Amino acid sequence: MASVPALRPAAARTLTRGAVIPAHPLALTAERRLDESRQRALTRYYLAAGAGGVAVGVHTTQFEIRDAEHALFEPVLSLAAEELDAHGDPDIVRIAGVAGGTVQAVAEAELARSLGYDAVLVSPRVAGADDRALLERAGAVGEVLPVVGFYLQTAIGGPVLDREFWRAFASIPSVVAVKAAPFDRYRTLELVRGVAASGRADEIALYTGNDDAIVADLLSEFHVDAPDGPRTLRFVGGLLGQWAVGTRAAVSLLDLARQAAGGDRDAYLALGRLASDMVDVNQAVFDPGNDFHGVIAGVHEMLRQQGLMAGIWCLDPAEGLSPGQAEEIARVRRAYPELNDDAFIAEHLDEWLR
Repeated sequence: MASVPALRPAAARTLTRGAVIPAHPLALTAERRLDESRQRALTRYYLAAGAGGVAVGVHTTQFEIRDAEHALFEPVLSLAAEELDAHGDPDIVRIAGVAGGTVQAVAEAELARSLGYDAVLVSPRVAGADDRALLERAGAVGEVLPVVGFYLQTAIGGPVLDREFWRAFASIPSVVAVKAAPFDRYRTLELVRGVAASGRADEIALYTGNDDAIVADLLSEFHVDAPDGPRTLRFVGGLLGQWAVGTRAAVSLLDLARQAAGGDRDAYLALGRLASDMVDVNQAVFDPGNDFHGVIAGVHEMLRQQGLMAGIWCLDPAEGLSPGQAEEIARVRRAYPELNDDAFIAEHLDEWLR
């Protein structure tokens, strides 16, 4: 039997304690080529903002980076790795997204390992794959690097995965965390119950990816059954496209959640006041009113308005903002300055772009 790859101790501590992990966007030029300067600036922003990790090559980075016509998967992972090396903080968790069938996903995991990544986030969006195939693929990838599971919402191609799937997935020894992003409270609960039923809840960190329910997830206690009896589980952090913007504010929000979990009533009340504001920001950025058509372009637009990106170009020319979305993003920037990092970015933008 192959040995189970272990996380670096510093990365394991960060992942277990909980962290803000932005899903890294892709900066392009008007010709839809990689804008290396701004790609590096984004990574520098996340690190300066206090993120505990970065996730690169995930949905927010655009799955098309793997297409032969673009061939950007390795360059994008390499740029982030170089910036992480230069930053020099061993506590930062390095997560690479992997996609495709087993052969492709294993090859991507091997590349990520060669570039110094700690773990891989496995996309569940695989054409024709049933639950068994997804589990077998996760097991194969887990022989290369530790695995972070991913429940992707159906609106952008994710499958419905039940409690038994998550029990089996969490039973894979190399699984170290799971990102819940079905954008559905019932399915989120099914995931948590499945992890608990695996008997490995103490070894698996729960991360919210429910961009529409960030505060709700961070405040929730899940009372679930485990093989050794009833358990209370919590989300310890977030791996989020929403946290690709307002990252410094997200670090403060996660700190408030920790205080609230520790019994701080003022922190709990503060989070309650922020909860609906955060949803308002998310609806502007993620464009749910138009079936998430502008979800990636919305992240780009927020960063463009702040000066970190030069434009909203995506690899797929059909991807862009919905009518009125740019105005909505400008509105939430004005309405919730404590959630958008405008002043922090303005202060440091020049140094990040050098």
